[in-house]
Amino acid sequence: MTTAVLAAATRHTTRDSLRQTFALSKRSTLEILRQPALVAPSLIFPLFFAALGASSFGRAVGKLDGLKDVSSFLEFSLASTLAQGVLFGSTTGGTALATDIENGFMDRLLASPSTRIGILVGRLAGGSVFGALQSIFFIVALYPFGVRIQGGIIGAFIMVLSGALIAMSIGGFMTAMALKTGSSEAVQGAFPLVFISLFFSSAFFPRESMTGAYKAIANYNPLSYLVEGLRVLTLHGLTSQAIAQSLLIPIAIGIGSIALSLRQLSKRLAQQ
Repeated sequence: MTTAVLAAATRHTTRDSLRQTFALSKRSTLEILRQPALVAPSLIFPLFFAALGASSFGRAVGKLDGLKDVSSFLEFSLASTLAQGVLFGSTTGGTALATDIENGFMDRLLASPSTRIGILVGRLAGGSVFGALQSIFFIVALYPFGVRIQGGIIGAFIMVLSGALIAMSIGGFMTAMALKTGSSEAVQGAFPLVFISLFFSSAFFPRESMTGAYKAIANYNPLSYLVEGLRVLTLHGLTSQAIAQSLLIPIAIGIGSIALSLRQLSKRLAQQ
């Protein structure tokens, strides 16, 4: 009888935790979508960079190493546009969490009988949904300009899934910073570091055409291999290596960032 009661209580607790996590995930997603001033830059600026790159380097297509088998620079830029937009958007979730800490909502949430891990999972899940929606937006937005994904529907699905994983992995770092500092300004101040890490990769130009220190940094930058995996899906089709690079790299980064977030959450809980 006691065993049955404990099993029922465990099922009830698990069900409540899942329900609370889903509610927090929904709140996080809606919170992002209801702030167009924060959402718009992560959608507009990547498209602007793609158009600028196509205009500036369009004549290099078919001539430089890494671009000889490319039909258009805009098609070459789809992977970097997707990664850039999702990285931009990943800051939003961390900023929103820091705002919750500043206005006292986090303290009220911790004072209630709610799941603690769900606070973190809900925030990251909301960011992942937004990352997937961003990926779909960029694929659809560039389609009228002749951008096609050679990997077909499966390739497009993998790119959307990769966008969600990128948002989760980078969002983990932003969430950790929000939990540590409790300052939305500090989270926003970390964004240039994210952009610099993307800039020193092969996101905007092929590594084959790079030289010197820039190439050396790009060779060690995991974002280079992530973007190149997405690029192969766009330009050449489905390959096992491209799929692995597109999915496993953000998962590996996410393991580290989520572990860091959990550590910062534990420290904040200990302070309560």
